[in-house]
Order: sequence, then C-alpha cells, then structure tokens
Amino acid sequence: MKIFLTGVAGFIGYHTAVALLARGDEVVGLDNVNAYYDPTLKEARLKMLEGKKGFSFTRGDILDRATVAKCMKGCDRVLHLAALAGVRYAFDHPDEYIDINIRGFFHVIDEVRKQKIPGLIYASSSSVYGGNTNFPSTEDDRTDDQLSLYGQNKKDNELMAHTYHRLYGTKSTGLRFFTVYGPYGRPDMALFLFTEAILKGNPIQVFGFGKMQRDFTYIDDIVSGIIASIDKNYDDEVFNLGCGRTEELMDYISMVETATGKKSEKEMLPMQPGDTTKSSADISKAKKMLGYAPKTTIKDGVPRFVSWYREYYGI
Repeated sequence: MKIFLTGVAGFIGYHTAVALLARGDEVVGLDNVNAYYDPTLKEARLKMLEGKKGFSFTRGDILDRATVAKCMKGCDRVLHLAALAGVRYAFDHPDEYIDINIRGFFHVIDEVRKQKIPGLIYASSSSVYGGNTNFPSTEDDRTDDQLSLYGQNKKDNELMAHTYHRLYGTKSTGLRFFTVYGPYGRPDMALFLFTEAILKGNPIQVFGFGKMQRDFTYIDDIVSGIIASIDKNYDDEVFNLGCGRTEELMDYISMVETATGKKSEKEMLPMQPGDTTKSSADISKAKKMLGYAPKTTIKDGVPRFVSWYREYYGI
C-alpha cells in the first residue's frame, strides 16, 4: 500500500512510518518541521527514516494545497497526523491553530475527495471530551462542552469528516488519542518534562496539586491502532485509542523517579486553563472493530522512555 503521511517528522508520525515501512508499505511523508518544539528532535527522526526502502519525504506545509495534492497523487490511503498540538499554546496563538488545524485539515480532506483516495485516517484527540464527566469516556458521549481551542479544533475535524462522508462518500476514520508517550516523545509532554527536570536536579511542576488522572498510552499501542484503522478502512468511524487504564499522576511521577533513580522536588500547582482533571478511555469499540489490544502499562513504558532519554541526551 502507498500511504501519504502528514506530520511524518512528529512523534506519532515517525513511529508509524517505521512500522509501515517495516511491513513493506510505501510512505510518502510531508512535514514542515516547524519550531513549535525543538526542530532538532524532528530532524533526528527524519534522519532515521532517510534511506529506508519505500520512504520519500517532502519538506512542505499542509497549508500549501498544491504540495498536498502532489504528495497525495496515486496513494491508497492518507494518514493525516500533522497539526499544531497542545492545549496551552493556543491561548496566545489562536490564529495559528485555526489555520493549521482547520484550514489545513480541509486541504487534506478536500484533496482526498478530489483525488478519490480510498480512505482517510486522521488524528483526533481525547481533548474532544472537554468537560464530559462520564468515565470511562465512550465514542457516543457528548463532545460539545469544549475546554480548549485545541479540543474544539479536533471536534471540528470530526464533524467535517462526517459531513464529507455524507455529502461525497469520503471514507474516514478519526482516532482519539489518549496521552501518548514513549521514546522520541514531544518535549512539551509531562513525561519528557518530568524526566528532564529530575535528571538535571530541578523541581518538577505538578499541576492540579497531583490529583489529575490520565489514560497514559504507549506509542507502540497507538501505532497498532493506527495500522489497524488503515487496513480496516471503515466508511465513517471514530475510535478511542487509549491504554484502557486510568493512572494517578503521582503514580506516574513515582515511576519516573524509580526509573531515574532519583527523588523529585515537587512544586504543587493548581490546574492550568484548558486542562481536565481526568481522562479515561473506553476502548471496547476499538477492541471489537479494530482488534486493538494495548499491551504496555506505565510500569514498562516509563522506564523505556527514561532509558531512551538518557541515551539520546547522554545523561
């Protein structure tokens, strides 16, 4: 299969590209390698993909419709992972979020329609659940109580995909990712920040006074769900991709301390705007329809990340 993958230099994009190439697929990657976080990490991911059989790369932007059209030509699937991620950055940069996450998504899905690509798989987020208090969250829960512009962006993407299916028959699958972590993870995510601070002897910031709960999902499990979605290629579906276990933030921090061999100094802080106190995924639909079966708990996943961090940064 020939797959057009946007955001290929990103955390999830890189790992998915590796898995697709390993099974013999052709990956046409697109990424603008922006500076939302340290581009050197993105360049490092790209360097490991360069030269792999079946991989090609274009340094470009999803806001450039002509580039999107050119890369997509002749592909069997489109995997759209490119986005401006994170909740808090949007407070000061709403225009960028609307451009990239809404207009950029439109460029991709409309080109899928125009070129009659057999299927689109795209990244949504657990953020769409917003203020929902039904736990674990199911795909049928209401998602109209948004707490962040990012969550609203992702909900808009789901609505656009559903509308395109009804109007044009465009096949699409949206994947609501729950707190993804692992080697080569994003530097703005909690695990990266905790590990970096602890190893450097700096205090860690613990928001929500440590009372937050998250469904931490290891990258390999997320990739397995993405690939199953590519292969199943449903007409118009949305799936939760989480671990299916809800963990206390303080337990997560304890795992980092154990893996680093160091105790942390904690700065206990209130919740940040846009955050939710709990995320918890009901993954029964993904299990039934995708054969999704996450295997990695934080007990195994956190030490793997810390080991990677030590090796990559020489600490």
